[in-house]
Amino acid sequence: MSSITADNAGQYGDSRKLAARARLHSQYTIAETAWFPWVAARLSLKPGARVLDVGCGPAWFWATTAGLLPENLDLTLADLSQGMVDEAVARCSALPFGSVRGCQADAAALPFEDGVFDAVVAMHMVYHLPNAAAGIADMSRVLKPGGLLAVTTNGAGNMREIYELTTISGSAPSDPAAEAFGYDAAERLMRSQFGNVSMSQHPASLRITEPEDVFLALTSYPPGDGAGELQLTKFRQAIADAFRQCNGVLEVRKETALFLSRKTA
Repeated sequence: MSSITADNAGQYGDSRKLAARARLHSQYTIAETAWFPWVAARLSLKPGARVLDVGCGPAWFWATTAGLLPENLDLTLADLSQGMVDEAVARCSALPFGSVRGCQADAAALPFEDGVFDAVVAMHMVYHLPNAAAGIADMSRVLKPGGLLAVTTNGAGNMREIYELTTISGSAPSDPAAEAFGYDAAERLMRSQFGNVSMSQHPASLRITEPEDVFLALTSYPPGDGAGELQLTKFRQAIADAFRQCNGVLEVRKETALFLSRKTA
């Protein structure tokens, strides 16, 4: 269970496997302000802004925050998976945006002209790119002068109490997304491209009461989703033991942050 970035086509053909992981956050997060509204409040979008979401997934962010955002946003939803694009456009078309369009696209070779977007959003997706620097550079290319790039990712200590359980299968006791593109990489690559970057960490934790949700989340990506019955039984037992040791409630730290860079004129 060492790589959440493996087999992207199988993982993100649609939102089913992603939903198993998202459930942990939607059901068990403890935070004064939920993640999506917290991010939306920091984007500083203006009415009518032209916005590109790279790696949009099923567009849960936009569906959740549509009522909190400025009016008449011109929203382009892009993802390498056509299935995700279709789902995202269907979800957002009836929402109060100025316009919504979808586009299947490679984040490192975006099919748009230079300098056409007021903002580019890339939420928890840069760690999927074979070349993160190339992705950041192409997102910068399509931004207007003064335009904003917003990237989210996880820190090295994110959900360590959960990932430590995967060591029974030989995985590292850390978030694979943070290993691929964590706080240090986001800071370094965005500052190198833009010359400026600011980082804000979302204050939140998890208080998980259902072991099965942990099992489903951690077996929704390779190699857990291809494990044999014996390995899965051992893993389920390790999760059950962890919950017993915590009196039925697993307290988990979160490290999730928003990085903002602005393109100079």
